Amino acid sequence: MTQDLIVTREGPVGRLRLNRPKAIHALTRAMCEGVLAALEDWRGDLSVEAIIIDHAEGRGFCAGGDIRLLAESGAGDGEAARGFFQAEYRMNHRLFTYAKPIVAVMDGITMGGGVGISAPARFRVATENTRFAMPETGIGLFPDVGGGWYLSRLPGRMGVFLALTGHRLDGAEAHALGLATHYLPAAALEEAKAAILLAPQEIAATLDRLSAPVPEAGIMAHAAEIDRLFASDTLEEIVAALAADGGEWAAQQLAILRTKSPQACKVSLRLLHEGARTTDFAEEMRREYGVASRVVQRPDFIEGVRALIVDKDNAPRWSPATPEGVTDTMIDHIFAPLLEAQAWTPEDR
Repeated sequence: MTQDLIVTREGPVGRLRLNRPKAIHALTRAMCEGVLAALEDWRGDLSVEAIIIDHAEGRGFCAGGDIRLLAESGAGDGEAARGFFQAEYRMNHRLFTYAKPIVAVMDGITMGGGVGISAPARFRVATENTRFAMPETGIGLFPDVGGGWYLSRLPGRMGVFLALTGHRLDGAEAHALGLATHYLPAAALEEAKAAILLAPQEIAATLDRLSAPVPEAGIMAHAAEIDRLFASDTLEEIVAALAADGGEWAAQQLAILRTKSPQACKVSLRLLHEGARTTDFAEEMRREYGVASRVVQRPDFIEGVRALIVDKDNAPRWSPATPEGVTDTMIDHIFAPLLEAQAWTPEDR
């Protein structure tokens, strides 16, 4: 068991605490496998009635996945990256299908892999500290860990907007969009956890009792603009709509969008389009694994990680550099199904 994940049992509740504070609890393969093992141990144990997932210390819940490892692997044979994705997506699927109630405490930064570990939970707690985002297009990746499922089910075109721009939602906005089920003051979290340990059958009542009035969700003031400007499933048409609008907000979003990988944006659009029509979460994860296996070895991901995480010059040189340069043939290749022997499965073969 890795020291980056603290697994404990407190009475009738299983506790999973992310414990990698210097990396804002970014997930490693060992952490994902540790979550899987704990969930399996507790699955048939009738004395375990609920699960709590939170973080041990530090300023965020979970900042994502082990991006450096993925980039280093992607620059080579990609085997370690595929191994990580396989374990992470199995964890995502196990959480999604788990019969016992899970409480995810999204206090602080909750991005990428942090969304994947919290979104499947029956109870998702946001606070005034929550910063919820899927920012992957900025590093040449795409909103994986079930992003094609969750974002495509948000109202209107909100999911497309979040996927393309990587916009950060605060706790009130996450609650307004249904990405969080409850909004609690951070100061009330320890009381909430203690109450859940005493009465795991009354989680909903406990969270309802300790919830605070939810502040106004600023993103909702732009919902109509988002639905209008991000209406297309074609990146070129979205860019054109933003450019033609003439408004300050549209100009801001256009400037943001132009910093993102055109390939990653087109992959994201297709992912959400297909995800909206998918009825089985395992099918979603199988698709995302195939896409991730290819994208992680393409130039944009390696370049995005260099520019934003390694060198930090924030000047990625995307290839292709424009939406027009990313052809349908390229996207079709990225989405082509893997051979059966290489494909993702929910369990070991």
